[in-house]
Amino acid sequence: MTSKVFYGSPRQAHMDAKETLPAKLDLILDELHLRDRVKGETVCLKLHLGNNIGYSVIHPVFVRKVVQAIKDGGGEPFVADVTWDVEACESRGYTSEVLGCPIYPVGGPKDSYFYEHEWEYKNMKTWKVAGMVQDSSFLVNFAHAKGHPSCAFGAGVKNIALGCMVGETRSRMHDVVHYDKYWFKENCPDKSVMQKIVDSCPFGALVFDRHDPEELHLHTEPCNQCMRCMAVAPAGALKIDPVNPQSFMQAMAISTAITMSTFEKGKAVHLALATQMTPLCDCFGFTSMPVLNDAGVFGSDDLIALDTAILDKTANMKLIEENVITCLEVQHNGGHPFAQLHGKFKDPYVVLEFGEQLGLGSRNYELVDVLPVEESKLKPSSGFYVSAN
Repeated sequence: MTSKVFYGSPRQAHMDAKETLPAKLDLILDELHLRDRVKGETVCLKLHLGNNIGYSVIHPVFVRKVVQAIKDGGGEPFVADVTWDVEACESRGYTSEVLGCPIYPVGGPKDSYFYEHEWEYKNMKTWKVAGMVQDSSFLVNFAHAKGHPSCAFGAGVKNIALGCMVGETRSRMHDVVHYDKYWFKENCPDKSVMQKIVDSCPFGALVFDRHDPEELHLHTEPCNQCMRCMAVAPAGALKIDPVNPQSFMQAMAISTAITMSTFEKGKAVHLALATQMTPLCDCFGFTSMPVLNDAGVFGSDDLIALDTAILDKTANMKLIEENVITCLEVQHNGGHPFAQLHGKFKDPYVVLEFGEQLGLGSRNYELVDVLPVEESKLKPSSGFYVSAN
């Protein structure tokens, strides 16, 4: 099956507001017939509101357009995100007055309102979908595309996978990376050699386990699989393997499948803004410089197609290396630019393969440009002001 992904380029040919990204978002909402689909619906507009002093989150101008479209169609919208990101979101420009609708924590003010779902995967069995999400009848998933140290890339899938579960479930999802064993202490009994292994990692990814000094603990987020540690470790003592970071990716796909199962077919729309794409998630609480050029705004009924289109659109972009945080190391053989930053085992397409297997959508898509950019003939647009002086 081939799904349609509607797209608005960040480029424009004329100095005209209708060619800018917020206007192109309006065209995407028209193509998705959002107004026609939300009458009488309680619509959860899932955003990532960021925290602290981050400013690379989706600008309220875009959010307001989606809220207004839902209202125009007779829906009742509210914005939702995790509790601690809602608590101070007004400091980043998100208020009910600005957005035009209420803003609620997904799991209630104490993150204790949820519905339990059963799905066995590694160390997980019970998944807790946030109550405000499951209580809604229609989902508008509006994500900001950016890098992420756990899975290289985050957009539509991640916005649902992590943002629609309460904190306890999110924590256990991150912990699945330790389910498959990577340290075998019987093959490295010498403490001094263990210290050399720890010292070999320039990113601080390997540390002595705080619960058992005979064990090493791998922080998969800063690990970019440079393999310096493997050059030091005795044979069979340490394993740096795709299964660990990709376990988190599979947990993301499962989490998303569980959340999406609470909505009737056709009662979800997925949007993403691929601008100011930084190496890290907006949840880090700050904004670093963008490492890729802006790619535009995207929308689809198919979540997997949406994220695939964003990845394909950015796959051949060159990293803006002078903007990369100096504690990160670019590996030019890492595949997708975000994997070049976070490690080739964190191939961002993997989560989409898992998602497709779970029936969340198709990786086959047709990209439809809602307003193709005209080649400029260097003529001023109508209304262009030329001074008489």
